[in-house]
Amino acid sequence: MSGRKKIAILGSGNWGSAIAKIIGNNVAQSTKFAEPINMWVFEEMFQGRKLTEIINTEHENVKYLPGHKLPTNVVAESDAVKAVTGAELLIFVLPHQFISRLCDQIANHVLHGAIGISLIKGIDEGPSGLRLISEIIREKLDIDMSVLMGANIASEVADDKFCETTIGSKTIEHGLLFKELLQKPNFRITVVEEAHTVEICGALKNIVAVGAGFCDGLGFGDNTKAAVIRLGLMEMIAFARLFCTSNVTSATFLESCGVADLITTCYGGRNRRIAEAFVRTGKKIEELEQEMLNGQKLQGPQSSAEVHRILKRKQLVEKFPLFTAIYEICFEGKSVGDFVLCLQNHPEHM
Repeated sequence: MSGRKKIAILGSGNWGSAIAKIIGNNVAQSTKFAEPINMWVFEEMFQGRKLTEIINTEHENVKYLPGHKLPTNVVAESDAVKAVTGAELLIFVLPHQFISRLCDQIANHVLHGAIGISLIKGIDEGPSGLRLISEIIREKLDIDMSVLMGANIASEVADDKFCETTIGSKTIEHGLLFKELLQKPNFRITVVEEAHTVEICGALKNIVAVGAGFCDGLGFGDNTKAAVIRLGLMEMIAFARLFCTSNVTSATFLESCGVADLITTCYGGRNRRIAEAFVRTGKKIEELEQEMLNGQKLQGPQSSAEVHRILKRKQLVEKFPLFTAIYEICFEGKSVGDFVLCLQNHPEHM
């Protein structure tokens, strides 16, 4: 790669739009990256107008990140192939259940030598068990992948409130390049080599946050939520050590992608908020997604289902009582009132 590097952002929800705001502002002040920046937007109508048209004329994603102006160098594009054409840096930030379909669409149009970074918090189930989203992208597009995960609630990032995040990259120079693209004084980035652990943290913390939301809905208080966070972290570490093919160290769980993201999500994230509403209203998760997230998909319940299938195949369900209880409440009709049982009966050590 040489000259100014062209960028494509694939995804435009609240997190994608918050990241687009950072990238657009950073690129405007850099001689290393090219303008304009294409942002692929899943086309939909909003108040009688195409969302891409609104973004490109009003420079605001009024549906998913209202109240925040996007830099004028960010251009909404409804055609994913056009968005990636010629791009050397690909930023993936869309719900994980749509990634395979998107990669199939753009596979023959990605520039040779392009590199990518995934901000997608989820996992998938593969033939041999766990499949990371970055691995799916790498296999389908034949590009080197980094990941970015951290305690980053989109609205707070868009508000320019200070936070930290973690980039995991096996190719450190690629991680440092993405750090240069994304870092700003109030968005501080650490780069580590343990990319798989960073990515697993990003997926599993959403499951734990659903449990935190159950606590809030049931009125259990902060002591119980602290137990959910601690036991959830134990299960996250145990799961990573069982299913990561690369080295897993405790130090990575102390980065923003680990305990910081877990705490933030369990107190302020959408998974917690929807799970609390699930308890208080008795409505289904799908109904609450429509009502509270403008139809955006919640990652925690979906990830719990994928984790459950992986654990079931390996006959390890009973070793992860918190993950299992959350799955059973979301998908198998188990009473949320029984949630505390998985805490009372949780093993002291894993």
